[in-house]
Amino acid sequence: MSTSTHTLIIGASVAGLATAAALGRRQIPYCILERHGDIAAPWRSHYHRLHLHTPKSISHLPFKEFGKNIPRYPSRKQVVDYLDEYRGAFGIEPLFDTEARKIRWEGGQWITETDKGIFRSVNLVIATGVYDKPRSIDCTGIDTFPGPVLHSGDYVTGKTFSGRKVLVIGFGNSACEIAIDLYEQGAIPSLSVRSPVNVVPRDVFGIPILRLSYFLDALPPRIADRLSGPLMRWLIGDITRLGLQRKSYGPLEEIRRDGHPPVLDIGTVRHIREGHIKVYGGIDHIDGPTVYFSDWKQGAFDAIVGAIGYDSGYARLLDVDETRLVDARLPIPRQKYFGVDGLYFCGTRVSPTGQIRSICSDAQKIAKHISLTSSIP
Repeated sequence: MSTSTHTLIIGASVAGLATAAALGRRQIPYCILERHGDIAAPWRSHYHRLHLHTPKSISHLPFKEFGKNIPRYPSRKQVVDYLDEYRGAFGIEPLFDTEARKIRWEGGQWITETDKGIFRSVNLVIATGVYDKPRSIDCTGIDTFPGPVLHSGDYVTGKTFSGRKVLVIGFGNSACEIAIDLYEQGAIPSLSVRSPVNVVPRDVFGIPILRLSYFLDALPPRIADRLSGPLMRWLIGDITRLGLQRKSYGPLEEIRRDGHPPVLDIGTVRHIREGHIKVYGGIDHIDGPTVYFSDWKQGAFDAIVGAIGYDSGYARLLDVDETRLVDARLPIPRQKYFGVDGLYFCGTRVSPTGQIRSICSDAQKIAKHISLTSSIP
């Protein structure tokens, strides 16, 4: 089977839905593919306690805000309900259970091979997000551990581990919230933190910190971090006293250099101070139930949760010239290479003012750019 469409979107979660709505608003024909059986598959499968760490006021998609009855930081279920309503409001009908397997540029168009046939398109929007393939837990001796070992993507609730000692590997936002969930559900959580970290409060004097970051976004990250650093240290305290290492550069510079956000603290630091969550260094090796750490400590655990992130899906899909890929990865038209040959990315970058907010903006810019550079049938 071979299908031709003006613009093909791959992925029907947050970025794909935003792009579809933005294209639809401009009456640009599109087709959207989704490998799962429903929209927003990552949000449907996340752990129960998950909440948005960014306020709803800047975390909505184009043309539709969250309802007034939704709290400032919506829960996982509230986000899923919102995305279901969003799909209905804009008449978005993805082709479900259709997986893109290989994409190439041929004869002036994009050829997308799927398990349901070939799709040909003038424009291609990669909206697979950053939660494609869970990274494996690669520790010496992990195969000797007798208890359950799971990635954070398979973690559901701390109730499963009530009364048991659980080691969470990592110190990102998911790791920190999972550690809180474990404690609240009666488990005994610890964190293994290998690398230096930045920690910032989610709210400053009742104001979401991402709103404050608007004023710093126009500055070079290093200068913005210098200006905000004293306040952040005063609000969070000295994290080195908690067994954590502090990065040599600040949170905005971390986004630019490392491509991931700092930890938005929602209570993890307080729980560490109060002894509810224990902190270890990185893992040296594992021998049976005992984990040996790089800081010469050791501990026996009943379960391990690896909150170590995901690999993005677009690299395995694209079979294109490296130069074109590097150029087209620019998700907004700050340079002339945006949309080179009609290739766009939405939802693959980390923004200091919130990822969903940047998706909302990028989706509309992509639609505008397509409307200006493509002949609309």
